[in-house]
Parts: sequence; C-alpha cells; structure tokens
Amino acid sequence: MTPHPPDARRPLDAASSEALHPRAREVLLAALDAGWADPRRLHHEGRRARLLLDNAREVVADQLAVRPDEVTFTPSGTDAVHRGLLGLHGARSRAGRTVVVSAVEHSSVLHAARWTGETVVEVPVTPTGEVLPEAAARAVATAEGSVSVLAVQSANHEVGTLHDVAAIARAAGDVPLFMDACASAGRLPLPPGWSAAAASAHKWGGPAGVGLLLVRKGVRWRQPFPGDDRGDERATGFENVPAALAAAAALQAVGDEAEELARRQHALVDRIRREVATLPDVEVVGDAERRLPHLVTFSCLYLDGEALVTELDRLGFGVASGSACTSSTLTPSHVLAAMGALTHGNVRLSLQRTTTEADVDAFLAALPGVVTSLRERIGW
Repeated sequence: MTPHPPDARRPLDAASSEALHPRAREVLLAALDAGWADPRRLHHEGRRARLLLDNAREVVADQLAVRPDEVTFTPSGTDAVHRGLLGLHGARSRAGRTVVVSAVEHSSVLHAARWTGETVVEVPVTPTGEVLPEAAARAVATAEGSVSVLAVQSANHEVGTLHDVAAIARAAGDVPLFMDACASAGRLPLPPGWSAAAASAHKWGGPAGVGLLLVRKGVRWRQPFPGDDRGDERATGFENVPAALAAAAALQAVGDEAEELARRQHALVDRIRREVATLPDVEVVGDAERRLPHLVTFSCLYLDGEALVTELDRLGFGVASGSACTSSTLTPSHVLAAMGALTHGNVRLSLQRTTTEADVDAFLAALPGVVTSLRERIGW
C-alpha cells in the first residue's frame, strides 16, 4: 500500500477539531482590523469593539436559542466546562456537596468534579453509552448527603451516543444540571433542561481559543475563580473580539446547512457502520440511531489502536484512537470501559463538513487491508 501525497489526504477527525469555515476566515480577517481595542473602553475604538462583541453574542444566542445575556465567551471549551460546573457547585455548596457525573463525561468534566475535593459519584451507562434518567435519579437519591450539581453531556464525544438531557433533568428534581455540549453544539439543537452549558468554537469550524459558557437566567451560579474588574460576573478577562466574531459567523454558517449536512453525514456513517461490522472480530460501538450524525467508533480485536492510526495516517486518513481527550497518554478509554466495550484497537472517525462519499469509499476500501496486514504482523 502506497502512502498518499499530502494533497490527497482525507482528514476524518472533526470531533477533535473542524477545519476553519470559510465564512469564519473571512470575518476573522476583517475583524482583526476593526475589533482590536478593549471593548470596555469608552473611546471610539473601544465602542466599535464592543459593538462587534455584542453582535457576536447576539448571533450565538440566536443560533443556540438562548438569551444574549446568558452567553459568555471564554478562552476555550475546557475553561467553559470548568467555570460552568464549578460555578453551579459553588453556588449550592451550602445546600449540597456531592457532585454527580455520568461515567462517560469528557475528562475536563471529571477533572473539574474531582478538583472540588468533594465526593464524586458516577452514573453508570448502558452498553451503547447512554445515560438513563432512572440511573441518574438513583445516583442523586442514593448519594451520601445532598447533591450540588449533576453533569451530563448532550452527546458523547467518543462514540456519539445522545443523552435525553431534558428527561434526566426532570428525574434529578431540583439539582441543577451542567451540560457539556462541546460535541454537539453547531451540529444539533441544544436540548432543554440544563442550568449551565459549555461549547467550543473549533468544533464547528470557528477559530481555536473560543469557548462558550451558557448560564440560564435566574440560575444560581458563583464565580469559582478569582475575578477582575471587567463588570461581567462570568468574565474571563479581555475577550478575543475578532475570534468571537469569527466563531459566531461560523456557527451561523453551519446552522444554515445543519439539517442537510446531518442527513448526508448520517447516511455516510450508517454505511461505515454496516461495512465495518462485517470485518472479522470488529465491534462497532455506540447507539446506531440516537447519535451524532458525523461520528462512529469501532474496535478491532487483537490490534493496537495506535498502530491502526499510524497505518491509516500513512495512507492519508487522519483518524483518532484511544480516549478522545487523552489519546496522547496511551491510556485506555474510560468511556469504552464504562460501556463494557473493548478498550484497545479502537478507531474513531468523525466526518468533516467537506467529507465526500469518495472519501468514505477510499477509507472502506483501505481498512480491510490495514486490519489484515497488522494482524499478520502479530501472527494472528
């Protein structure tokens, strides 16, 4: 098998980061000249930057069906996750101390929960990776002491399974729900039921370094970190106005095409799931229907995930393996372990906005040979 030249590469790792949307690039370049000033200054340049920042917030709010004053731009999705979860926890520290999280949350959520120093209870999931409302309710009801916050993602970042956040929130009663929406924002509408949520612009084709913290009006939330004099209780410092505007432009652009793109990607992933499942000793994981439209994960028995990634990369296919957030550590995926699935030899494909049927054809044509070759090397 001959390696592909660089110009023939087929990146299939949009779950980690989507290529910058052309609309975002256009807006970013223009905003670099117009939005460089401090938006809290009263001079002309500052007022112009403020208008741009307010415009970005209005666009984001419209696209995500929230209020503009519920939107705060942060330096990253991880920062938004930490502020969202810890802010809810801190506001209820007298009412409850225990933090309840699903067993398949992103590592940033798990690290934030443990950082509180309080008891952390994990909600188990089904073999397809779904958090059931009754399981969440049971975890809340049986936790030692009262619960400060429940964290459930909108969709799993590794296997794509969607969670019924609204039903989970109802089952949890008066416990505020933090929702990590980084995997789904810009692709699917935000589900209802959450008190605070987080999203990340580079996941939908915006620039890196822009996260979104969403806190519902009237929800008790307290700044978990040292503040400043910016005037916004959720402020994270000097906003990157050009990047925020570009992130909003990308979100609006992908929102305009979301339904058609989801249909096309859903069909392509359905095909990948069917054909990959026919390979010997290969397990496709995650829910087949209630899932993100662009993502699929499968595990190959007897093989190492890093070897699969390396060989596929040599052939021009950029895919992911291991934990979606800790693959560089070569540690087994806690998501797959929680599901009872194979934690080694796994490959995650996530289709870019520009991925074509020809790209999928090429991947499916190459994969059997890669699997067979690697198994022959280890004498299987």
